[in-house]
Amino acid sequence: MAVPAAFFAVFFAYPVAAIVRRGLEADGVWQVGRIAEVLLRPDVRHVLWFTTWQALASTALTLLVALPGAYVFARLDFPGRQVLRAVVTVPFVLPTVVVGTAFLALVGRGGLLDELWGVRLDTTVWAILLAHVFFNYAVVVRTVGGLWAGLDPRQEEAARMLGASPAAAWRTVTLPALAPAVAAAALMVFLFTFTSFGVVQILGGPTFSTLEVEIYRQTAQIFDLSTAAVLTIIQFLAVGAILAVHAWTVRRRESALRLVDPALTARRPRGAGQWALLVGVLVTVALLLVLPLAVLVQRSLTAPGLGYYRALTDPDGGVFLVAPINAVGTSLSYAAAATAIAVVIGGLAAAALTRLPRSRSGGRVSFAERLVRGFDALLMLPLGISAVTVGFGFLIALDRPPLDLRQSWILVPLAQALVGVPFVVRTMLPVLRAVDGRLREAAAVLGASPWRVWREVDLPMVRRALLVAAGFAFAVSLGEFGATVFIARPDNPTLPVAVARLIGRPGDLNYGQAMALSTILMVVCVVTLLILERLLPRSGADPAGGAPVGRGGEF
Repeated sequence: MAVPAAFFAVFFAYPVAAIVRRGLEADGVWQVGRIAEVLLRPDVRHVLWFTTWQALASTALTLLVALPGAYVFARLDFPGRQVLRAVVTVPFVLPTVVVGTAFLALVGRGGLLDELWGVRLDTTVWAILLAHVFFNYAVVVRTVGGLWAGLDPRQEEAARMLGASPAAAWRTVTLPALAPAVAAAALMVFLFTFTSFGVVQILGGPTFSTLEVEIYRQTAQIFDLSTAAVLTIIQFLAVGAILAVHAWTVRRRESALRLVDPALTARRPRGAGQWALLVGVLVTVALLLVLPLAVLVQRSLTAPGLGYYRALTDPDGGVFLVAPINAVGTSLSYAAAATAIAVVIGGLAAAALTRLPRSRSGGRVSFAERLVRGFDALLMLPLGISAVTVGFGFLIALDRPPLDLRQSWILVPLAQALVGVPFVVRTMLPVLRAVDGRLREAAAVLGASPWRVWREVDLPMVRRALLVAAGFAFAVSLGEFGATVFIARPDNPTLPVAVARLIGRPGDLNYGQAMALSTILMVVCVVTLLILERLLPRSGADPAGGAPVGRGGEF
């Protein structure tokens, strides 16, 4: 436990505390009254209102669009079901800059809708909401659908045999059983949209600003650290509350139901209603999820002779100190280093959580259980703090020996690893807890050292989970944008930073290069996802209750 705790203390708590202290301290005195001053400002209240409003609207719209898909994947068996399931998951693992660029190509100036019907939705809230639904469709489908597939359909059939109508049987039997999963999915969607940065930054323009975007503006553009510190505290408290409620819903879902084999619950569509629902879901997936990415690829190919891709090799674009194509190698190397760090720290943390005693009683929570939950929550903190704050905190805190890392290449992988560690823990912890402790005890009795016990007992059982965790950490690190935008050097930009810089400059060439780089980044993420899909267990439900682990996942 000591190594993960030290890592988080040095590279997370210290930089965040440094930026909060610099923003709220003057001449050694904490300016607590500054918090009230910031909160009473009309512009800050507008940001708080818009952040909350758009998150609620995005959550409601996502549930409305995705719940039919959850039913289709849970209850209907049709050709191409597994392929379609992978397609649905692709948007969730894509970096936000890729999604923003894809929707610009679809609904922005000169986009597909603009060319066909003269309709533009960029710099409107509708573009933000649609992009959020695009991102989080898989959260609902796989979280709710994973549980729905395991519910015994005979319970609803029994209610109908007793005289209940189909609607009444669903309302009284299925819906209460699904409620914890729906609540968990809604909370996750709300969390992701509440902390949205890249999508709002690209599609919202100067008109719309979430807390995360406003923190970036206050630190990078206005340099008002007091306002940024207050907004960071607000976001941290809000996200902490969301995570606490989500953890409660997950425990309730895990303990309240007895599930059956999902392979036994899916049937071929029967009747006009089920066929119509299946067609509707297929159309939704095609228009909402596939079309933006297809338009992105098409726009990257509009220049004759792959002109936009060839332009990526030219260092004289005036945007970077190096050719934009170099960002591919930089991103891959940074992501590989971040993955190694995240796997080591996350693996040690998961092993420590496994070794800590857990309460087995259903009554009062023991001190040991509180210790486990507290340390587990500590590991999730990077998901609750603004990535922008972490990145800027790196610059102002890690600036003196022995931690003067501002000129070191390792700074970017460290920031990316902070986001990857929670996903490693969430992937490995259930598998480690499933290992029979008596095997470890028997190996120890026979004289094996702790290292050999881990190598001979634990590693063979968790090898696949370790590979999956590494894949998730790699995908998350590859697309990290909020912290990297501060600390990536001009001569070593990552792919998300390069795309954002190209979009921010006028000219068709810059725009086309942004489309080309986004396509390359999308392909890398899709290949990573396909590898992960082959490593995951082939069953109707995902591990840990069906939620995907990628940009956010089950935590």
